[in-house]
Amino acid sequence: MAAKRKDLEKRDRLLVIACGMIAREILAVKEQLGLDHLDLTCLPAEYHFYPDRIAPAMDKAIEEAKADGYAHIFVGYGDCGTGGMLDRICEKHDVERMEGPHCFAFYQGLDAYRKVEDDDMMSFYMTDFLCRQFDAFFIRPLGLDKHPELVTDYFGNYEKLIYLAQTDDPELDKVAENAARMLGLVYERRSTGYGDLVAGLAHAAKAKA
Repeated sequence: MAAKRKDLEKRDRLLVIACGMIAREILAVKEQLGLDHLDLTCLPAEYHFYPDRIAPAMDKAIEEAKADGYAHIFVGYGDCGTGGMLDRICEKHDVERMEGPHCFAFYQGLDAYRKVEDDDMMSFYMTDFLCRQFDAFFIRPLGLDKHPELVTDYFGNYEKLIYLAQTDDPELDKVAENAARMLGLVYERRSTGYGDLVAGLAHAAKAKA
């Protein structure tokens, strides 16, 4: 009986299956909007580097969530380099995802992103998450801590580092500024907040209701 009651409770909740890179931000928006009925589970943040893994992992995650009793599911990803494969999974399971090509777009807001997309073509984006994980995501995996001369090989085609700031944190600002200096890139900071993530989660919660 307890298991059945738990399943019924899940049917009344909204499950967001998201990229681990935006977990903190989703929880912040959840609190901001008072979405007490929202549950969150995440796929590994490292899939940022392996977009071919996103769609099959999402397929499995949605199937497991439905088997676990969730009837209302929202995908916390843009296309994120899957080449449309994630959309096929969403269509298969009749679920929606965040609009846009990636989190760098929906953080800025899709309308704003479209205006700068071409100009930003040679820019390296950072977010709060990537500032916090800069060493773990870039410096050590790329061997730049031991071979700083490889910076040009990895980042030589970029012209600018753009920090898309979700929060106002001087420590993260410092990380982004130092990263730009180390990579030899022009630095720009854009205060985006959570962008379209707020509207996306509000829409998902409303659709669930």
